Amino acid sequence: MKYQSTRGHRMPQTFSEILLGGLAPDGGLYLPEAYPQVSADELEAWRELSYADLAFEILSRFCDDIPAADLRALTGKTYTPEVYCNARPGDNIADITPLRLLGEEGADGKTPLHLLGLSNGPTLAFKDMAMQLLGNLFEYALTRAGQELNILGATSGDTGSAAEYAMRGKRGIRVFMLSPHNKMSAFQTAQMFSLQDENIFNLAIEGVFDDCQDIVKAVSNDLDYKARQKIGTVNSINWARVVAQVVYYFKGWLLATSGPGQKVSFCVPSGNFGNVCAGHIARMMGLPIDKLVVATNENDVLDEFFRTGVYRVRKSAETYHTSSPSMDISKASNFERFVFDLLGQDAGKLAALFRDLDTNGGFDLRGTPEFERIREFGFVSGRSTHADRVATIRDLSSRYGITIDTHTADGVKVAREHLTPGVPMLVLETALPAKFADTIREALGREPERPASFEGIEALPQRFQVMAADASLVKAYIAEHTGL
Repeated sequence: MKYQSTRGHRMPQTFSEILLGGLAPDGGLYLPEAYPQVSADELEAWRELSYADLAFEILSRFCDDIPAADLRALTGKTYTPEVYCNARPGDNIADITPLRLLGEEGADGKTPLHLLGLSNGPTLAFKDMAMQLLGNLFEYALTRAGQELNILGATSGDTGSAAEYAMRGKRGIRVFMLSPHNKMSAFQTAQMFSLQDENIFNLAIEGVFDDCQDIVKAVSNDLDYKARQKIGTVNSINWARVVAQVVYYFKGWLLATSGPGQKVSFCVPSGNFGNVCAGHIARMMGLPIDKLVVATNENDVLDEFFRTGVYRVRKSAETYHTSSPSMDISKASNFERFVFDLLGQDAGKLAALFRDLDTNGGFDLRGTPEFERIREFGFVSGRSTHADRVATIRDLSSRYGITIDTHTADGVKVAREHLTPGVPMLVLETALPAKFADTIREALGREPERPASFEGIEALPQRFQVMAADASLVKAYIAEHTGL
C-alpha cells in the first residue's frame, strides 16, 4: 500500500513513512493510491470478531509494512475493555463501541434510531478510539527506529486531552498542544491542564481554534524547522488517526445489521471533518452506507457547502463560541481529503481550489459535476443551534431516559431530519455529558453523572502557558523545551 498527496507530490510513501508526520511536503494530505475493497463475504465473516481483531483486519489493509504479528499485538493492546471502561450501564463493554437503540422514529414510526457509543475511553470522547492506537503505534515505530518525536497539535476541546492521555509517559515523545484560551469547557480544560507529566506542554493561544490550527500548519510547512525539531502531528491530518476511525463504522454496521447488503446511515457531529471522512472511506471500501449525515452547530461552514456548493471559511471574528465547542471550527482541515475524491483525485484541480481558498477565503462548486457527485457519495447535512441542543437533550432524557452531551445532541437533531424509512440511523456519540455540565444543568436542572475517577478534576492544579497567536512564538517555545 502506497500513499499519495492530495496536491500531487510525486513520491509515494508507505504507511510507516507517513505515520510520524502530518502534511506532505507540498502541503497536501496523504491518502492511499487506491482504497482497499471489502467484500460482502468478508463482512459476514467478521461478525463474530472482537473489536481488536476487526481493527487488525481493516488496518492491515492500509499498513502492510508493519509485520502482521506486531500489528495484531498493537490492536490487542489498544482495544480492551480495561481501556474503554466508561460505558453506560447496560451497554456491552466488550463491544468497545456498544450500540444502543433509542427507539423507532421517522415518518413510518419504524426507523431505528441508535447511538453508537464511542466515548468510553480514558477522556470520555470519541477521539480516544484513534488516539490510543496512535500512541501505541508511535511508541512502536520510534522504538524500532531509535528516534524521538515532538508532537505539535491543535484542539478545540477533545483532541488535546485524548492525545495527551495517549502519549503521556511514552518513550521518546513530547506533546505541545495548542488550544484557544478560555474557549473550552471547564472539564475539557481541566483534563488537559491538570496533567503534570514532564512530556506534556499546554499552550493556551489567545484566539480561536482556527488560529491554533493555522499555527500548526505554518510550523508543518517550515520543512527545515520541522525536520530539525522532529515535529509530528496527532491532529486528524495524520492519516493513521483517520484510518483508525474507519474501524468503528464497520463495527457499527455489524452491530446494526443481521445479513449481507443491509444498509445503515450514520450521522456525525462535525467540526474538522476527520470523523465523517472516515465514514466516507468506509463507504469507498464497500461498506453498505445509505447516508452520511454531516451535523454542524452554529459554525455551519460544512452545512453551507453540502447544501449549496459554496465553501466559505469564516474569519476568526465570525466564529461563534457555542455550547458544542469542539465543533467551533470554520476551516476543516480534513475536508481536503474529501474534496480530492470529489474531484476524481485530480491533484491539479485540488491545488487550484485550495489556492482560491487561501486567496479568497473559499471556493464555489455550484452547478458543477463535482457538486452533483456529493449525492453519489451519500452526503447530506444540517445545522443545530443552542436552543436545538437543549431541546434535544431534554427530549432524549424524558423519552428514553438517557442523557447525551451537546455535540451528540446536534447529531440527533440533524439525524432526525434525514431518516430513510426502515434504514437504521446510527448517531455517533462523540462525548459523555460530564464534559459539558453547564448545558446539562440548563437542560435538565441537574449535574450530569461522571466516572468516579474524574470527580473534582476542575479543582486540580493546572499547568499551561498563555501565548499570542504567533507561529514564531510557538516555534521558539518548542525549541527552548527540546534543546534542538
